Amino acid sequence: MKLMRVGEIGQEKPAMLDANGKIRDLSGHVSDIAGAAISPEGLAKLAAIDLKTLPELQPGRIGACVAGTGKFICIGLNFSDHAAETGAAVPPEPVIFMKATSAIVGPNDNVLIPRGSEKTDWEVELGVVISKTAKYVSEADALDYVAGYCVSHDVSERAFQTERAGQWTKGKSCDTFGPIGPWLVTKDEIADPQNLGMWLKVNGETMQNGSSKTMVYGVAFVVSYLSQFMSLHPGDVISTGTPPGVGMGMKPPRFLRAGDVVELGIEGLGTQKQTFQADL
Repeated sequence: MKLMRVGEIGQEKPAMLDANGKIRDLSGHVSDIAGAAISPEGLAKLAAIDLKTLPELQPGRIGACVAGTGKFICIGLNFSDHAAETGAAVPPEPVIFMKATSAIVGPNDNVLIPRGSEKTDWEVELGVVISKTAKYVSEADALDYVAGYCVSHDVSERAFQTERAGQWTKGKSCDTFGPIGPWLVTKDEIADPQNLGMWLKVNGETMQNGSSKTMVYGVAFVVSYLSQFMSLHPGDVISTGTPPGVGMGMKPPRFLRAGDVVELGIEGLGTQKQTFQADL
């Protein structure tokens, strides 16, 4: 299933994309793509619906593909080729940092370059959405706790992230720095999350062209690993790292400016397109 949320900010309706690309209204069955609706039992109920019986929604703004996200957890330096381009060693354990949930926006919403920013950067990432509470789960069982996958854009301000005292979070959490979607694609549609093409373009120029094959720590390992330190809850999003081609890895480095258009996508998970604007 390709689950989505359609409508203006704060008025999104839960929906599903049918086999013909039509958007079907799920609001008669669930209040949102969140909580119990994305539990294994909730997803089974949605899968049993005859989509032809549901009202069709007209295309419009697409919201973030999941609501009620309590934690937005990111894994840093998780692609061996990305670590190499930044001059960093592959970490002996996953690098964990948090992205504020207030950064979450829809996949095609404008992204704001924060005041004082000189180094706003791009990162296409595979997002993992949790379906049920996970605590101390094994790697073998970890995917049982995954509802599905989405495109995640881990927009980053590198000066805030690495040149100012403290941790990475403040360079990752600016308003609009977390577009997710367009869809939450349930895991039954993705045969292997470790074999997905990933790409990103800036103003039509390809910057990132990689694959989840080069992830150091795969999805199952990451879910299990995180669950040893904190409970994961339905709707939590894990952004699992980026392939090479980010702006700070270029020689000379290249960063985003107002008016730049970024397009990105992951095989089977859809695409995003954002125009970057100054946050005045």
